[in-house]
Amino acid sequence: MFSFLPCFKTRRQRTKSQTQSQKQIEEKANAIESLPSWHSPTENTLLFQAFEWHVPTTPNTPDKRSHWRRLQHALPAIHSLGVTSIWIPPGCKGMDANGNGYDIYDLYDLGEFDQKGAVGTKWGTRGELEDLVREASALGVGILWDAVLNHKAGADGVERFEGVRVGDDRRDIEDGDPQEIAGWTSFTFPGRGTTYSPLQYHWHHFSGVDWDDAHQRKAIYKILDPSRPDKNWAQDVGTDENGNYDYLMFADLDYSHPEVREDVLRWAKWIMSVLPLSGMRLDAAKHFSTGFQREFIDCVRSQAGDRKVFVIGEYWSGELRALLRYLEEMEYRVAVVDVPLVERFSGLSRTRRADLRGVLKGTLMEARPGNALTFVTNHDTQPGQMLENVVEPSFKPLAYALILLRQGGHPCVFYGDLYGSCGGGQSPVPACEGQLPILMRARKWYAYGEQQDYFDQPNCIGFIRYGNAAHPSGLACVMSNGGPATKRMYVGRKHAGEKWTDLLQRDDDHPSVTVVDEMGYGEFPVQGMRVGVWVDSAADGRGCMKEPFDVDIYGSRAC
Repeated sequence: MFSFLPCFKTRRQRTKSQTQSQKQIEEKANAIESLPSWHSPTENTLLFQAFEWHVPTTPNTPDKRSHWRRLQHALPAIHSLGVTSIWIPPGCKGMDANGNGYDIYDLYDLGEFDQKGAVGTKWGTRGELEDLVREASALGVGILWDAVLNHKAGADGVERFEGVRVGDDRRDIEDGDPQEIAGWTSFTFPGRGTTYSPLQYHWHHFSGVDWDDAHQRKAIYKILDPSRPDKNWAQDVGTDENGNYDYLMFADLDYSHPEVREDVLRWAKWIMSVLPLSGMRLDAAKHFSTGFQREFIDCVRSQAGDRKVFVIGEYWSGELRALLRYLEEMEYRVAVVDVPLVERFSGLSRTRRADLRGVLKGTLMEARPGNALTFVTNHDTQPGQMLENVVEPSFKPLAYALILLRQGGHPCVFYGDLYGSCGGGQSPVPACEGQLPILMRARKWYAYGEQQDYFDQPNCIGFIRYGNAAHPSGLACVMSNGGPATKRMYVGRKHAGEKWTDLLQRDDDHPSVTVVDEMGYGEFPVQGMRVGVWVDSAADGRGCMKEPFDVDIYGSRAC
């Protein structure tokens, strides 16, 4: 006879277990002032992605300003929300004057030379970029550059060379015999000439193309070089997808060629000397040599001297193991986009009454928080984009509360969420019903110190931040993706008698106050499908939480 009794706890056993758990929480919280974290002088950092895919070109906006000028004007207000760095779009000349810069043409043209039909880039001229960087430096805001180093586009001419076709989904398998093809691989930069760099690019500087102009055929071709018989796809890309995923698009740069390496490292030194950058994002890091990426990062940081340089590797994979493998190959010198987290947000947002307790399970934020770039949306995941991962509007406040107010991860707020997106022909509508600035300010003022999780109900979770010596107020966050709920959480006996209110409480809501009891506990309610961020009503900074933030960045709400 089998007994299943051990699988169940009596009410008395559950009560005893809960009491023990509460006691442990209280003991931990009461000891925080003896921990090193209590005396940490470090202020919270916050990255802002300062563009979205559908930012209109300058003539099509009511303000008639370039994007660099627009950001320069908005920077003081953005900084006041707690933003410490902005990630700007690719500032190098692309093949399309109205493109976003990922169709990179010339690394050394920052909107200075008459090339590809314009002097400036979509974002503005070099002079306007330098003005933006000066304004940021004066405010103490760092600039993170979006470095597109995987490929080149918009060649100035066609060249003939030997190539071999490979499979679309097996780039390591040749599909036919070598043949002479013609590709757009001649980059002579007629507008710039040899200013800043003497190198002109030709077919032997690339490893592959996806168009044979001689036969008007679209296919992926691996470039062959009789003088370099070992020429191949990079073998140290961080993935074995498609057999080898070195080739992504356009004319794929060959980092085994010494002239390519020398020129891109020359550019690294040059860009760091002309702009006091605080960081780099390596676009398409999944698709070019990790060995060169390490060399590039060393070069950038050496050129920066005493300036700290934060580097993001845009390695796109929903598999945690793949991200951890890339981090290991990069010797943990970079932060990596937490794709599993944003995919989790997307899935939870589209599932009715999804279990919130596992929201962080299998994410980089949980496994390697110091190397996780956390976000809710970016330019690649917007509706209609290649990596679309839509987080439903009702869930975005929950997602942003998780990345902004918790320990761990390097959070990034998206331009299209703060100001709204111009996609779809609609007027831009900010996310989170306009309350994202409050969540950002809450991070700046209160999200410090040790953390206690209350992930104990499937549709209502919460956590406490206990603060530190410089920011002693702390906060209590509770969220529900079901109906209204209340969570009892321990904030500490030192807060007994304090009146805590919800920063996100709307003006038309019935006023709600939680008084912390003599034991240090508070009962923190939250409405259905909402977030509550509770802080002592007398805490420093409360007066600025609901200050108006101007979301009309184009001078008119219409794009």
